[in-house]
Amino acid sequence: MELLKQKILDEGTALSDTVLKVDHFLNHQIDPLLMKEIGTAFKERFEDRGITKILTLESSGIAPSVMTGLELGIPVIFARKRQSLTLNEGLLTADVFSYTKNESNTIAIAEKFISPDDEVLIIDDFLANGEAAKGLLELVEQTEASVTGIGIVIEKAFQEGGEILRTAGYDVHSLARIASLTEGEITFMSGVEV
Repeated sequence: MELLKQKILDEGTALSDTVLKVDHFLNHQIDPLLMKEIGTAFKERFEDRGITKILTLESSGIAPSVMTGLELGIPVIFARKRQSLTLNEGLLTADVFSYTKNESNTIAIAEKFISPDDEVLIIDDFLANGEAAKGLLELVEQTEASVTGIGIVIEKAFQEGGEILRTAGYDVHSLARIASLTEGEITFMSGVEV
């Protein structure tokens, strides 16, 4: 997705060889027009799958997921990272380790929102080591629903998450695949996007 790649080059910052800061348009301030295009791109990739629900992780996965949900006309569920007074019964949980924050979180959804008949599309902002995606997959597995695909806004292809998920048989579609962040330079994978 060329618009996203250009945004990353213009407004993203490689803070280290493994950390990409994109708070100008995705992780803090959100660019609604870019999110609309992201929603359209995911719709075009996954619209023939019979998807009935989108599952994401708070908070940076919400904007691209809502735009995709709007495009597909389906609900979006986001797994919470924090305890909520209103989310207190019928919970499904999974543990997720964040390498960026160097902490583990228990994520949760209310089981009533995903049924065994659902076809679920998982969407997240980043894919690096695959921990967030694995946690979301674990939640879907607990519901006995099916995962029809995984949509990723930015994949750090030099880390193992994408390979692990694809080897496990999941259809992972990343809109931008980063090959390297070495010495502050953002380099994309060449060739066809997956």
